[in-house]
Amino acid sequence: MAQFVSVEIDLKVSAQKLWGAIKDSATLFPKIMPSHFKSIEVIGDGNVGTIRKMKYGEGMKGATHASEKIEVLDETNMTVTYSVIEGEILSIFKVFKPTLKVIRGADANSSKLSWNVEFEPAGNAAPPTEPIKEAAINTFKAVEGYLLTTA
Repeated sequence: MAQFVSVEIDLKVSAQKLWGAIKDSATLFPKIMPSHFKSIEVIGDGNVGTIRKMKYGEGMKGATHASEKIEVLDETNMTVTYSVIEGEILSIFKVFKPTLKVIRGADANSSKLSWNVEFEPAGNAAPPTEPIKEAAINTFKAVEGYLLTTA
């Protein structure tokens, strides 16, 4: 049975800038967080059906790689949904399907990232969700820091 975990992160960068960084994550994430992301290879044109193959660094405890497939991409609403289709995470989760949505903030230099994950545990016990939330917050706060220093 599907379960959900969600986190919303207020960021001090424009929604358009954040959305651009998410779309360019294959280039930016290894640059911003090299201890977590060694490389991200993109197979496809970035639209629905595209596969992203990630090789993780030492900072990703217990994981060396993952592959994700883009299921939904909505440019107008700055939303993307992907499913993890390969990697160690599938030994913990039978289904792991995040949806990222960028929401315009109160002013031109702010935004909110909504990160919702639909998941099904691989075993009988539900894995703890706090590490999932922490990873999302840490990743997007690092993206925010990068965008604030390079813009």
